[in-house]
Amino acid sequence: MPKVGMPDIRKPQLVNATMTVIERVGLQSASIALISEEAGVSTGIINHYFGGKHGLLEETMRSILRAHGKTVTNALSSLPASAHKQRILAIVAANFEGQQANNKVAKTWLAFWSYSMHDNQLQRLQRVNEQRLLSHLLIELKALFSNSQAHHIAQAIAALIDGLWLRAALNPDGLSAQQSQLIIKHYLETQLQALHTQH
Repeated sequence: MPKVGMPDIRKPQLVNATMTVIERVGLQSASIALISEEAGVSTGIINHYFGGKHGLLEETMRSILRAHGKTVTNALSSLPASAHKQRILAIVAANFEGQQANNKVAKTWLAFWSYSMHDNQLQRLQRVNEQRLLSHLLIELKALFSNSQAHHIAQAIAALIDGLWLRAALNPDGLSAQQSQLIIKHYLETQLQALHTQH
């Protein structure tokens, strides 16, 4: 976490510089010297406010998570509470549109996923993000399916989001948001159709 007193204007500047450098040279080569040069600040400022590269990476991920959370919240706020299918699709769309579809953000996420396997704090952030996604999905799915079915489908949708997002992030052509969302929409509609057939 950045220390108290970090100028607000500096935080997004340093976060953006971190993502730019990660996109250009990868996480391992993204040194404090390169990031500070990209941001136009001294290495001392980064070390003082963030305690080094790890602290800056953590703040970068928190920033992306905050922006993503706002995207989801805004998407849901525009839909009626009873529009469960539309709300599920809005949650899905939020993972493939806006900032999340930015190639720079995608590469930072990819680096974060890899790095978090060996870092407890970053792993905790990843778990928080995963639980938040599942929680949003379960609220809507439980209104349509039994409790056990809702949990199963939520896990499947989350796995589809992660898998499609990962494949898209590794694709040189970037993120195919529309195709990814169509695949998940088809899965959801298949589950809804199966539910209606049972009844």
